Amino acid sequence: MSLSGPPNAASPDDGFVKRPSAALRFAGKVLKVQGVRLRLSRLARLAYGSFYEAVKSFAGPDIFIYGDMAVNLQEKKIGLIAGNGPFPVIFAKKATQKGWTVFANGYENETDPILADHVAVMQTIHIGQVKRLIRFFKDHGITGAVILGGIGKPSAFSDIKPDLKALSLLAGMRKNTGDDRVLRAFASLLENEGIRILPSTFLLPEILAPEGRWTKRKPSKTERLDIDLGWKIAKAVGRLDIGQCVVVGRGSVLAVEAIDGTDATILRGGALGKGVSVVVKVCKPTQDFRFDVPAVGVGTINRMHEAKITALCVEAGKTVVFERDEMIAAADRFGISIVAVKDKDGEKI
Repeated sequence: MSLSGPPNAASPDDGFVKRPSAALRFAGKVLKVQGVRLRLSRLARLAYGSFYEAVKSFAGPDIFIYGDMAVNLQEKKIGLIAGNGPFPVIFAKKATQKGWTVFANGYENETDPILADHVAVMQTIHIGQVKRLIRFFKDHGITGAVILGGIGKPSAFSDIKPDLKALSLLAGMRKNTGDDRVLRAFASLLENEGIRILPSTFLLPEILAPEGRWTKRKPSKTERLDIDLGWKIAKAVGRLDIGQCVVVGRGSVLAVEAIDGTDATILRGGALGKGVSVVVKVCKPTQDFRFDVPAVGVGTINRMHEAKITALCVEAGKTVVFERDEMIAAADRFGISIVAVKDKDGEKI
């Protein structure tokens, strides 16, 4: 996470430490008036080192500082709001190994039941039962949590049992109910209840995609051109909060991720590509790293092989990778090329 300013000093009871953005903006204006050309972000970094250490020593052991965010996590307890997929279980295992106690809230017909074997306490509720979720975390003294995994859109429509808090949240959003907006509103609701939502890579920075080519085979010239086009299209689609993944073949967009998710997009695009297509999965330009970060794994490669898709491109540093070694081994076995690149701001990849 990039730093835009050092935290203010605050007592451990505050729960989290806010950034003095107004003070930094004022300092930047003063420097500009005096003719000193110094970017505000750089100013923050110059001041941050010693200030960060001071805040850490002042805050005490119950304050966990992550980037420009600090949360009161008493006794190393963390809440987990768990959807589907492998991410919640992976997180629970890693957190436990690092000495954290995990309290998980799962969802009917979504969360893997095996998660219960890797957390201290787990409750399972229906989508929309926000009041039960909040009460569960408060009963266990949880002040910080992560949101991991997804909710299948069909389940979101059929299994939902909204309580008054959920209905109030949705009513306040009017007709704008895109994924990002719903999740941000949900996170704000929890934070107003004293439960701060942390980045989804909290405790797991090592699972972010490293830059470079991962597989033995390089993308061909045709695949590179398709990847370049796919990147631009995926970023445009992400800007509209539609999806993160596209399939491109021979210069044509074959599939765009929508309500059916990444796996279905891969199968749809592969059916049209007939053996000559690529998958591009990127971070949305306005991505909130507290949730819905793009993710790939062995399952992605298996779907690609089934769909006869030959190359995968993901965004380095902004994509979560599950079982990377197994994923690469499967790709090499199937002759699929995998590359991870950073956003080139319109340049060719």
